[in-house]
Amino acid sequence: MASDRPILLVEDNPDDEALTLRAFHKNRIHNQVIVARDGVEALDYLFGNGPHAGRDLSIMPAVVLLDLKLPRIDGLEVLRRIRANENTCLLPVVILTTSREQQDIYEGYSLGANSYIRKPVDFEKFIQAVGQLGLYWLVLNEAVEFVRAGGAFTTHTPVPAGIDRFGRELMEQYFAAFARECGITF
Repeated sequence: MASDRPILLVEDNPDDEALTLRAFHKNRIHNQVIVARDGVEALDYLFGNGPHAGRDLSIMPAVVLLDLKLPRIDGLEVLRRIRANENTCLLPVVILTTSREQQDIYEGYSLGANSYIRKPVDFEKFIQAVGQLGLYWLVLNEAVEFVRAGGAFTTHTPVPAGIDRFGRELMEQYFAAFARECGITF
């Protein structure tokens, strides 16, 4: 369940990090928050490298909140690498940034961002935005879970009650096509 999984916050600005953590607290979002302060730290966490070597890679974040203007490796390159890896290509990634540049918005969506949100300057609006993010990505969104079976991934997707055989087949076809695009074999 997404509400049990951590949130990966990729943010280099200590003030924005503190505001985000405070907004999580005010919205009663109690997931563990992993903070990566640059693109290298984010990728090390996701891929189990560097200080995260040996991390249980079956526990992926419920959502990645990704700033764009990061040191060492920028947010768009982080997103590109997330989408290029079979273990992370389906992770929900929300770009949470101050950038208003149309090129950033276009490129973020082109690389597979699930959402692009500009950080509100007003703290009360920011708290509200984080609350809506938490409600959607941690409670309402049905995530696809992938489980390693014999070296390959297999879906462990809950099928809602009331879906008939035809609906189940359509769901399986959709997820199989999406997984093929990400290079995942079943």
